[in-house]
Amino acid sequence: MRKARDRIGVTLLGIAMLGGLWTATAAPSRAEVVKLQADLKGSNEVPPNSSTGSGKAEAAFDTETKVLTYTVSYADLTGPAMGAHFHGPSEAGKNAGIALPFKTVQSPIQGSATLTEAQAADLLAGKWYANIHTAANPGGELRGQMMK
Repeated sequence: MRKARDRIGVTLLGIAMLGGLWTATAAPSRAEVVKLQADLKGSNEVPPNSSTGSGKAEAAFDTETKVLTYTVSYADLTGPAMGAHFHGPSEAGKNAGIALPFKTVQSPIQGSATLTEAQAADLLAGKWYANIHTAANPGGELRGQMMK
């Protein structure tokens, strides 16, 4: 009689543990990948310029790992790119310092970086912009605010 009662107890314990495991794995994940983009134009610079160049910045931000992966492309600049980076935090129409430098200035620029909590919050709030600098436009020839 005792063996049967022990087996039932062990079986019930096993079922309870499996139920807990199922509940834990069925819980929704809070992580997501947020897509961001920007159209790069001279008219977005502060102050605006008359560059006929154009570009695009596209990015994906993983909210769990805090990894930002990006591709920035441009064409028809007044000359070679001398610098390229994300700036922030700043709203459109205002300037800010460099938040994340790019490892190259050659289009297409591709890279990834792990952001701090503060950087992630600014990026997701639309306070980062991509900027391409040239000798003719050292403050920036093309700019675009990163938006969801």
